[in-house]
Amino acid sequence: MHPMVKSALRRAWRDRSTVQFGMTPAHALTVGPMDTATGHFLELLNGTRGLPLLRQEGHRMDLPEGHVDRLVRGLARAGLLDDARGGGDAASALREKREVMDRLAPDLASLSLVARGPGEAIGRLAARRELRVRVRGAGRVGAVLAALLSGAGVGEVEVLDGGRVEPWDVAPGGLPAEAVGERRDAAARRAVRRAAPDRPVRGGPGPEPSGAGDPGFALVVLAPRDDLAVHAPDPSATAGLVESGTPHLYAGVVEGTGVVGPLVLPGATGCAGCLDRDRGEGDAAWPRLVAQWRSGRQRAVRPCDLALATTVAALAAAHALAFLDGGLPSSADARWEVSVPGLDWRSRPVRPHPACPCGAAKEGSREGVGKHTSEEAGPRGTMAVQRPSSTPCRQADAERLAGTWRAHV
Repeated sequence: MHPMVKSALRRAWRDRSTVQFGMTPAHALTVGPMDTATGHFLELLNGTRGLPLLRQEGHRMDLPEGHVDRLVRGLARAGLLDDARGGGDAASALREKREVMDRLAPDLASLSLVARGPGEAIGRLAARRELRVRVRGAGRVGAVLAALLSGAGVGEVEVLDGGRVEPWDVAPGGLPAEAVGERRDAAARRAVRRAAPDRPVRGGPGPEPSGAGDPGFALVVLAPRDDLAVHAPDPSATAGLVESGTPHLYAGVVEGTGVVGPLVLPGATGCAGCLDRDRGEGDAAWPRLVAQWRSGRQRAVRPCDLALATTVAALAAAHALAFLDGGLPSSADARWEVSVPGLDWRSRPVRPHPACPCGAAKEGSREGVGKHTSEEAGPRGTMAVQRPSSTPCRQADAERLAGTWRAHV
């Protein structure tokens, strides 16, 4: 282990014996009491020295026997320490790609805030490179979303859509103006390749997940250009995903309202069928309205302003990455909506419906949702779930030669 204090958290002395790591309430911790010599020793925890050399440096600084090991162990338990050589073989291979690491350095620093264990952040980043994600839809939302996922290090991002690029599909970070008239899926795949920090997998569209013989996708994102499909997603369009157990996330814009969610974990969280049944029970006119909307004349250009579409794409990408990294974002069982001009995000629940064949409402089907552990997190190439604390402060459980370690938020 080559310990290093996480660089993502700014460090400052609150007083002569208390150090605060971080500025924001979500991640800040205070450590104390800390003597001046130990404070100076923190500067040596920069990833360039292994523990044997750090022990020698501690001895030269007249730190007590065993103090260095206890300090390192305590900082690690508090989530403040990283390992410059940790993360496994995939992480070591990623470190060799200097240009890729330079591109992903901000993403790695951000991951270190939620990946508490030493070496865990780069392990998650390396795991992203092994993932396959499909984005259905290459409009103003879908194309930007796909490029964001690729730029964040997801190894294979596949985009599906039909038709040709129209002028109103163009968006910064998505489909460029010179792509107008080209096939949407081909243009979107080029945008994905341009955004990738490394050379991504090239290839045409593959089949939907069909069973054990197909490696499938870690996630499918549905970002339709049709605003009706955003507002009232057709359950039949994702029946194959539900049957195959493929997680999928909805995102889009409808009449000046951006929507992110729900994230559907088949058999565990509410799906499009649950949403449709719940709306039908709450509004007797709902089935009649949907039938008219689907049979009516479709508009060529739908309201989807650029800033709102980009906002939705970014939030959906963040929720997708949180899930791919092993977490459970707030879009599971919920739709996040934001409307112009107020732009206040609000959450609307999507409850599992007992009559839906997806089975999410069955007793016991939701066990384990939101309760992942590092031991339970399997490959979708992810690590442990780290959800935000619901308490006003976190207690850093760490050994100290004298005094206590305190958490401050």
